[in-house]
Amino acid sequence: MSGHSKWHSIKHKKGAVDAKRGKLFTKIIKEIIVAARMGGGDIEASPRLRTAVLKAKNANMPKENVERAIKKGTGELEGVEYIEMAYEGYGPGGVALLIELLTDNKNRTAAEVRHILSKYGGNLGENGCVAYQFSRKGVIALDAEKYSEDEILGIALDAGAEDVSTEDGVIEIMTSPEDFENVMNALEAAKIVHESAEITQISDNMVTLDSDDKTRKALKLIDALEDNDDVQNVYSNLAVPAGFSME
Repeated sequence: MSGHSKWHSIKHKKGAVDAKRGKLFTKIIKEIIVAARMGGGDIEASPRLRTAVLKAKNANMPKENVERAIKKGTGELEGVEYIEMAYEGYGPGGVALLIELLTDNKNRTAAEVRHILSKYGGNLGENGCVAYQFSRKGVIALDAEKYSEDEILGIALDAGAEDVSTEDGVIEIMTSPEDFENVMNALEAAKIVHESAEITQISDNMVTLDSDDKTRKALKLIDALEDNDDVQNVYSNLAVPAGFSME
C-alpha cells in the first residue's frame, strides 16, 4: 500500500498548489447530480450521494452549489443528463489505468481520451484488461502532526477499518466501502478532523517503473487525463519512488 500512500500524498500536495477549484467543483457537481438522479435527493438514504456531498465539503464547496446540484439530479431544476463511462488502458512502462468518466457526449469524450492517451504514450485496452487489479476502498487521511497512529488505531479498527498506516506525515486509514461511513462517524465522534476522505480504487499490485523518465511520463499522462472536464477519476498502479522529482 505504500505506493498508493505516496501517490495519494503527491496528488494531495499538487492539488493544494494548483488550486484547480473551478474544475474540481465541476466534477463534484456532476457526481452529485448523477447520485441524486439514481438514488434520490435524500442524503441519508443514498450512500453514493452522501459520499459525493462529503467530497464537496472537503473541497469547501458552497452549500448552495450542493443543494442546486441535488435539485438538478432530482429534476426540480433543469439539468444536463450525464452518462457514466469507464475506460481501461495502459500508460508509459505498462502502467495500468482505470479511467472513470461522466459525460453528456460519449463520442466527444471517447475522442478526447484517445487523443490524450496517444499524445502522452498510453493506449486504450479492452474492457476488463486492468479492472481486476483494483479494489474499491475507503481512504481517510489525517495529519500525523496532529494525531498519533496509536490514538487513531483503536478508534478506526473498532469502527471496522481494515488498516491504519503512517507515511510522509500522513496517517492513512483504509476501509471497505461498506464500513467507510462507520469509521468516518467514529472519527467525528472522537472530534478527529480528517484532511481528506474518499471512496477510491486501490491497485492490489503497485509497480515501480525502471526509470524516473518513464515515471514522469506516466504522471504527465495521468495529470492530462485528470485535467479533462469529463474525467472524474484516474486510478493507476504506479508507485512513485521515495525522493522522486518531476524536475
